[in-house]
Amino acid sequence: MHLLITNDDGIYAHGIRALATALAETKRHRVTVVAPDRQQSASSHSITLHKPMHAKSVTLPHGIEGYAVNGTPADCVKLALGALCEKNPPDLVLSGINHGANLGMDIVYSGTASAASEAVMHGIPAIAMSLIDEPFDFTASVQIGLGLVDLFHHQKLPHDVYLNVNIPPGSRETLKGIRVTKTGILRYKNAYEKRVDPLGRTYYWQAGQVVQIENEPDTDVYSVERGYVSVTPVHLQFTNSEMVDTLKSWPFQL
Repeated sequence: MHLLITNDDGIYAHGIRALATALAETKRHRVTVVAPDRQQSASSHSITLHKPMHAKSVTLPHGIEGYAVNGTPADCVKLALGALCEKNPPDLVLSGINHGANLGMDIVYSGTASAASEAVMHGIPAIAMSLIDEPFDFTASVQIGLGLVDLFHHQKLPHDVYLNVNIPPGSRETLKGIRVTKTGILRYKNAYEKRVDPLGRTYYWQAGQVVQIENEPDTDVYSVERGYVSVTPVHLQFTNSEMVDTLKSWPFQL
């Protein structure tokens, strides 16, 4: 298969390098890396419209074709599909391995998740992968990634679904297993530290903390807290179908 790998931590992050190298070492896949040239966490699904994008060729191990892009993760996927890999489009897009969790509604803010959803919007199946906490030893995560790629030889996803995978820290021996989960609830308490710069101007540094909320056992949050890898199918259909008929009965007026 031709695999496109991206992330939101940047092309020089350890997670993306570990995953790309391991996949190239299998000698079963063509691997192309198109990733941001710098940290782009929490960039969500933003794209670049008002400045040119540059894709700098980067030398990666095992002769992997790599490009560092001055844009967001969604930009990277769009540029790869529309230009860099246009003549040989990928069979699968992998986003990650992210340095940190993408659980619950994190996927709304996540550049990692948004890169996967951008691929799906173009008809390419995708997996977003995240190692949820330090120490960021990607050994087990890489092996899980290799297994997921192998599954795609035999399994198919619906055209508007990607997999959001979150992996607790630890070795394959300490992980409890893999659970198919729903998106849980993970909320943050807004907290901003007020500071003053050397010119006397006030600025704010975001320092939000997770609010502990009890999650159902079939959610990603619940599962990873108990040492399980969570695999969540994320659907891109935003319409609440159950609400359509209800809204039709409302007395809307121009």
